[in-house]
Amino acid sequence: MTDLTITVNGETRQLRGPATLLDLLANLELDARQVVVELNREIVRRPRLGDTTLSTGDQVELVHFVGGG
Repeated sequence: MTDLTITVNGETRQLRGPATLLDLLANLELDARQVVVELNREIVRRPRLGDTTLSTGDQVELVHFVGGG
């Protein structure tokens, strides 16, 4: 295991690696069905979240959908 340093929504975070985007979402207690994930300026489709491995220096942007009326 190694420590990864990534940026999530402009904030530096440490994460135990190896880790996938799905691992990151679980760590942040976010439901993959309610967020859009961008990795290094490219949107990652939900089926690929578990297959996309994070590396030190990666930049992740998360947009969380909130329902309401």
